Amino acid sequence: MASENRRQFWKRNSKVPGSLLKEGSKMYAQSKSKRASSFHEFAKSTSDAWDIGDDEEEEFMSVASQGLNSKVAMATAAQVIQNHNKLKDQTGEKMHQSESIDESKTNGKVVKSNSEVQLSKSSGRITLQKQQSLPSRRVIPLVARISDQNASGAPPMTIREKSRQEKFRQLLSSAHTDLEELRKYSWSGVPRDVRSVTWRLLSGYLPANMERREITLQRKREEYFGFIEQYYDSRNEEHHQDTYRQIHIDIPRTNPLIPLFQQPAVQEIFERILFIWAIRHPASGYVQGINDLVTPFFVVFLSEHVEEDVENFDVTNLSETVQRNIEADSFWCMSKLLDGIQDNYTFAQPGIQKKVKALEELISRIDEQIHVHFRKYEVEYLQFAFRWMNNLLMRELPLRCTIRLWDTYQSEPEGFSHFHLYVCAAFLIKWRKEILDEDDFQGLLMLLQNLPTIHWGNEEVGLLLAEAYRLKYMFADAPNHYRR
Repeated sequence: MASENRRQFWKRNSKVPGSLLKEGSKMYAQSKSKRASSFHEFAKSTSDAWDIGDDEEEEFMSVASQGLNSKVAMATAAQVIQNHNKLKDQTGEKMHQSESIDESKTNGKVVKSNSEVQLSKSSGRITLQKQQSLPSRRVIPLVARISDQNASGAPPMTIREKSRQEKFRQLLSSAHTDLEELRKYSWSGVPRDVRSVTWRLLSGYLPANMERREITLQRKREEYFGFIEQYYDSRNEEHHQDTYRQIHIDIPRTNPLIPLFQQPAVQEIFERILFIWAIRHPASGYVQGINDLVTPFFVVFLSEHVEEDVENFDVTNLSETVQRNIEADSFWCMSKLLDGIQDNYTFAQPGIQKKVKALEELISRIDEQIHVHFRKYEVEYLQFAFRWMNNLLMRELPLRCTIRLWDTYQSEPEGFSHFHLYVCAAFLIKWRKEILDEDDFQGLLMLLQNLPTIHWGNEEVGLLLAEAYRLKYMFADAPNHYRR
């Protein structure tokens, strides 16, 4: 019955937006006789919600109100009044209770002096003023958040996580750390509290022997700052100006959404690290993309001294010695990483060319449908996978995911070179449905260069690594499966 009334309402009222005009009506004849030749004429000949005048609005509202059930309306109104009265009674009871408490306190001589009352009032105002005057902390977008599951503010650790952390502590505190055992435990992720020491050991920067670690750290840190004294002033010399200029341009572009990396002190640290590395490796020199590879090490070694999340942390709050140690350790660990993939950055970048070609061969074996789809729309693997190899997927994943990924890379033999190929293959197949849904070149390139990983965390990275390991197990030791 109600639906019939609504239908009749729309038929009766031609002024209501969305109503159909009858063929015999005057308005229909006008609209039929005169075609809208421009937008303005079309607008004049069209009746919509904005055209209803005051008198028409009254008529519209009166007609609409006829459709309301008066009994329902009255019942609803009564319920609202009843709820309001209940709330009022409850509030009155609370006020009465507080008054009686105050009275009992007065009778028991527990009374605040006027000066005490004034002081509490003024202190309340001061607190409020302080809160209002405090600068609001910059909100970090999800893509730029560094915290992982073991960071502060995370849920309490499970029993399994606690036992893993305890196992790491036992390994790291032993007189001679078993690196094979450490790699085995690190493969599925390193707890935040022990990640800095673990990374130094797995990268080969620290020795496994506990007694030699402090001496080695001191010697390597002094050696790095010896390089600074020896080479850094040469950045203004003509034959080094191009290198330094490129570094100076790239550093502000490094993780621009994270305030930490926009601090002048941090950018100066990065400039020194990259310039010294370029000077000491003339075969490749500085190449765009190497600047990204410093950031995971820097964040991990900084987190060793910062309990809160590091995105907003002001590095100048640390002592100069701590800042220098973080800088030197980041330099040496990045150098160790690049030693294994330096052919990615030599002239013509042959390492990357080979890896992209290997990825193409691998995908053609793993998922021929994706491979044929790329060929159909003339998408070259180099157009999207070059960046995956050059930046080790750092531009495709949030930094928190990169740090978790590198836990495994440092646990794998040739993790940053050989295993990375299978991670890229697993990463590509992860987006299989989205890739096959795209039916033109531009859509495919836009997707592959802007994959939606903003919400990714440790769980997604863990699944990606598991799939990469499966692919490696199937294809790495079976060259006939790998090649055509």
